[in-house]
Amino acid sequence: MIIKRNRGRQWLDWQRRLVTAAQYIGLAACALLLAALFFGEMGLLRYLAMRDHAQQLELEIMDLERTSRALRAEIDRLERDPVKIEQLARERLGLVRKGETVYQLVPDLSQERSRP
Repeated sequence: MIIKRNRGRQWLDWQRRLVTAAQYIGLAACALLLAALFFGEMGLLRYLAMRDHAQQLELEIMDLERTSRALRAEIDRLERDPVKIEQLARERLGLVRKGETVYQLVPDLSQERSRP
């Protein structure tokens, strides 16, 4: 049987202080890790902000894709639809078919000047 020698009260006090100091250091390290988790460069707050930004970008991409499909359909109609081509020629270029009569209404300048 081995009998250990009593190290005394000073050694016990020193050991208690060491354990207490280790506990405080551990708590401080945990607090720093939690602060880094929430407020660090790649912390939780930044993650949430980036996730919201990614969702906004996804919505913008969907909107742009919808617009792109609509524009491609418009291009297809302009290339192949004779009714659409005729409509644009009449509206933008003022073209008419043979035998059609065009009437242009000119506003009376004297009436426009008398209006306040």
